[in-house]
Amino acid sequence: MNNSPKYPFSNPPEQGQPQQVADGVYWLRMPLPFRLDHINLWLLEEDDGWTIVDTGLASDDTTELWLKLCPMLSEEKPIKRLIGTHMHPDHIGLAAWLCKHSGAEFWMSRGEYMHCRILLEDSTRQAPDEAVNFYHAAGFNDEQLNYYRSKFGAFGNMIRGMPSIYHRLRDGQIFTINNREWHIVMGEGHSPEHACLHCPELGLLISGDQLLPTISSNVSVWPIEPAGNPLQDWIDSCHKLRNLLPEDTLVLPSHGLPFTGALPRLQSLINEHERDLQTVLDNCGEAKRVVDLFPLIFKSSIPHSMLTLATGESYANLHCLMARGQIKMEKDADGVNWYRRS
Repeated sequence: MNNSPKYPFSNPPEQGQPQQVADGVYWLRMPLPFRLDHINLWLLEEDDGWTIVDTGLASDDTTELWLKLCPMLSEEKPIKRLIGTHMHPDHIGLAAWLCKHSGAEFWMSRGEYMHCRILLEDSTRQAPDEAVNFYHAAGFNDEQLNYYRSKFGAFGNMIRGMPSIYHRLRDGQIFTINNREWHIVMGEGHSPEHACLHCPELGLLISGDQLLPTISSNVSVWPIEPAGNPLQDWIDSCHKLRNLLPEDTLVLPSHGLPFTGALPRLQSLINEHERDLQTVLDNCGEAKRVVDLFPLIFKSSIPHSMLTLATGESYANLHCLMARGQIKMEKDADGVNWYRRS
């Protein structure tokens, strides 16, 4: 049996040009200046207006595309609502600008909105000692710590502020768009309180980064919550979606192509993380630092630009194993953490 995702729409739309994927649902693609070079946004049409899901990065290219698109959308009916699935800059980089430009209300979960506001505050200060100590404990050398200090607060450079007010999205919330019910399904692990939008009548899930067809979203521990266990939250969220979604659901992800085959894809993601956990456990017969796990988890060497992501994922594996009682940690006299199989 072939459990690979199937792709009913093989060709993505041109940047800034909506393409219909279901009744009243349009696929919009915007550019990203990264190795992952695009993000998928979604337009939901109503008789009396539009709902936009996510905005793209705060770049000149994306702004220019929105300046062309907004008059086309609002020529006959207004943009009523902007939904942010989660707090990463490629998803909400233009939230404040787009709400001001269009008059739309901003909708987001409380955890994501408040986290954005905190990160914006960080943009105006130096890296706190607690954050530096977090990466020192992982095994960073002086050069790596100085690089981290130099990049601290970069979040504010990738977004153009946040709307001053928002409408809270909650898990299980139902609202109506175009006479159809849309259900909010929260996931955790990739970000604090990630909102997916499920329309059972259309058989659609707007999944954000919670479910992608070919890559696994980053799941990291960050200095703001140094004892967190996001990997278990992520695995639990995958099980939650597996129990919720019908087999023939069309998934509309933030990266890659729309696909069917959500259930085997979710199981594949669970299996992938469980294999990594087992690999880490098998190699912790002798004590290891967080940075010693990089060759075990990642297929290529880690440049400075990827250090915090790799460290966050390595911490996430160790914290999950610690919560399961399989790993213990000891801090040495220099403040570095060492992890060993229990």
